Amino acid sequence: MFTGLIEILGVVSDIKQIDTTKSGGNGWSITLSNATDILGDCHIGDSIAVNGTCLTVTEYTKDSFKVGVAPETLRCTNLGELKVGSKVNLERAMDSKKRFGGHMVQGHVDTTVKIASIKPEVNSIWYTLQLSQADKDKMRYIIPKGYVCLDGTSLTVCDVNDDALTFSIMMIAHTQEHVIMPSKKVGDTVNLEVDILAKYALKSIEEAIKTNAGIESLVKRVLKA
Repeated sequence: MFTGLIEILGVVSDIKQIDTTKSGGNGWSITLSNATDILGDCHIGDSIAVNGTCLTVTEYTKDSFKVGVAPETLRCTNLGELKVGSKVNLERAMDSKKRFGGHMVQGHVDTTVKIASIKPEVNSIWYTLQLSQADKDKMRYIIPKGYVCLDGTSLTVCDVNDDALTFSIMMIAHTQEHVIMPSKKVGDTVNLEVDILAKYALKSIEEAIKTNAGIESLVKRVLKA
């Protein structure tokens, strides 16, 4: 579990599509460097979010760590677009001893969205994000003043256009200095994780309607009143 508050920016130092080492497990691996500040308490098996994607540490040094990336993860995220030298957002799993800022982030990316527009306003930046037709069902989890996780960053939704399949966020100057989003341009992809609580709430409501259990309970309460 994560908060969506990025700790540091790491740098991709190695990518292997077939990593035959023990820590690579004969699959896709990514090694991230410039990560000293978050590795002081690191252990093999720890979870670290890379651009909002919860990944498992399989090897680490004082400055770098390696993670394995499953085929499903590559399909659902923008991690397959990374190159050696790419900067990434990094956040360790939530520490129960610290204040819980941001919002509840699983690190389970739902899909990627494209940056449709970038518009500065004073010292902040408006970003409009576009979902694909294939992902239009995700729009029901995105509401004004709700929150989304973009490349691992917890952000507040400002506007939503369900017909156009777009939503917008505004990024303050402080956040701009600590995340990778300002380095991206129109057309680039961004990892999106929608609100997990909205998913659970909608599923519960849909199930109640389907079985009439929720409606029946509501009628009984009204009749007793």
